[in-house]
Amino acid sequence: MKKLVSTLLTALLALALITGCSSQKSEVTGNHKIGVIQLVDHTSLNTIKDAFDDELKKLGYTEDNLEVDFKNAQGDINTCASIANEFEGEELECVMAIATPAAQAVAKLAVNTPVVFAAVSDPVGAELTSSLDAPDKNITGTCDEVQVDQIVDMALTVQPDIKTLGLLYNTGETNSVTNIKNVKAYCEKKGIKTVEATITSVNEAQSAVQALASKCDAIFTPNDNTVASAMSVIGSSCIEQKKAIYVGADSMVQDGGFMTVGIDYEELGRETARQVDAILKGKKAADIPVKIFKDDLNIYVNKNTAEKLGIELPESVTSNEKYIEL
Repeated sequence: MKKLVSTLLTALLALALITGCSSQKSEVTGNHKIGVIQLVDHTSLNTIKDAFDDELKKLGYTEDNLEVDFKNAQGDINTCASIANEFEGEELECVMAIATPAAQAVAKLAVNTPVVFAAVSDPVGAELTSSLDAPDKNITGTCDEVQVDQIVDMALTVQPDIKTLGLLYNTGETNSVTNIKNVKAYCEKKGIKTVEATITSVNEAQSAVQALASKCDAIFTPNDNTVASAMSVIGSSCIEQKKAIYVGADSMVQDGGFMTVGIDYEELGRETARQVDAILKGKKAADIPVKIFKDDLNIYVNKNTAEKLGIELPESVTSNEKYIEL
């Protein structure tokens, strides 16, 4: 009798596990079509796109049940608008947009088609939604809000003598304007002066660094797409000028920046795919809160850059369990 009861309990437990798994991941049914727009090629955005594609495969999407119309705007805002017009003429179930300018360009499609954004630092400021918890414009997505306070605090841990921080960004990017405003406010609280150099294209990056170098002790740049696209040049220039550049994304460290405290962009891409999956399976964008990536952050350091700058990191940094060398 005990053996029978044990067998029944085992069977029921197995059934419960199977049921639980199916409630989290249902099979893909029917054929679907989505549009994906990426602002530009650089490591952060490419990481998001690759992770997004991989997660969709894990969720059961294949070429047989999902058609993806992928467009890259190559950093041109006018091209973003043209892509949005192209998508408008297609029968898409959802549009996924990588980076703020791309999301703003396709926001008009939300009248008829759900839009899911990826890597938007300030969705409310970008006028993509009025609420992060309850999106109200048929638009939701993932937010890579830069934790400027933690980055500045880390900079002071590594370089306690910082008195003036240089700020490098593109004023045409909403997310950058928001982050620069936040870092200025935090620096004021910490008694740190700030000076700015702005760029509108990658061609201006090197001269902007040179202009800042004589005026500051270190440089900060947010997850700015224009800066990220020129990160290898900027990183080299900062080394030449002997200025550490603290950045807004792990990929920018990978491409030559010195250091950041930030999120894992691969996981952001995967979460964006899960949101698109939910919409394709019938969920409304209004019922999917914007996912803000701001917790469980890693410390990313470019070891080669640190060595060339002659910066020796404190043990309190290198012994941190979240410390990662790129």
